[in-house]
Formats: sequence, structure tokens, C-alpha cells
Amino acid sequence: MKPAHTGIKRLFHSTRYSWKGLSAAWHNEAAFRQELIVTVVLLPATFWLGQSLVEWLLLMGSAVLVMAVELLNSAVETVVDRIGVEHHELSGRAKDLGSAAVFLCVLFAFLVWGSLLVVRLV
Repeated sequence: MKPAHTGIKRLFHSTRYSWKGLSAAWHNEAAFRQELIVTVVLLPATFWLGQSLVEWLLLMGSAVLVMAVELLNSAVETVVDRIGVEHHELSGRAKDLGSAAVFLCVLFAFLVWGSLLVVRLV
């Protein structure tokens, strides 16, 4: 099937869809709102904690990774809920796996932020 838009027009439309997704996440997903607010609040600390460009990128990258995986988790949950509200083992497993992915990213972010904080304070 041939795509409806190509070139710069496709880029324009895909950017618009991305903003729609971010807006939907902000309005419908409390966890995404919380993660975004924490990231914005901690942003100034990245300039103090990160003593090099690589450290700064690790700090920001770990925070963005948490939000990106949260978006994927929300997408999985939305599709599962769209299919049906009755309990099904596979639906529960899909939601649990998405949640576990977010959890691992949060652990990684804590590891990055905590390690750089310890290095900065010692």
C-alpha cells in the first residue's frame, strides 16, 4: 500500500500525530504527567550533577527513557482496554509486562542519578 504522504508532507503529518499522542498522554495518563513534571523540576539539577556532556546526556536520557517507555506502556494498556474489559490472563500479562518495562527504566534512572549524585558529593 502506497503511503498517503511523502517527503516533507509526511514529516509534517507524523509530527502532528506525535504531538497528538503527547497531548493524549498528558490529558489521560497520570503517570506520564508525574514523570514529565519530575523531569522538568529536576532539569536544573542536571546542570549541577552532570560534570560532562556525557553525564548530562545520561541524566536527561534516563528521564526521557522513562517517559518514552511510559508512552509505550500506555499504548499497550489502551489497546488491551479497547479489546475488552473482561479479565483475561493474556491481557493482564501484557499490562504487567508494560509496567515491568517502566519499572526497569525507573530503576535505571535512579541508578544514573544516584551514582552521579554520590560522585558529585564525594
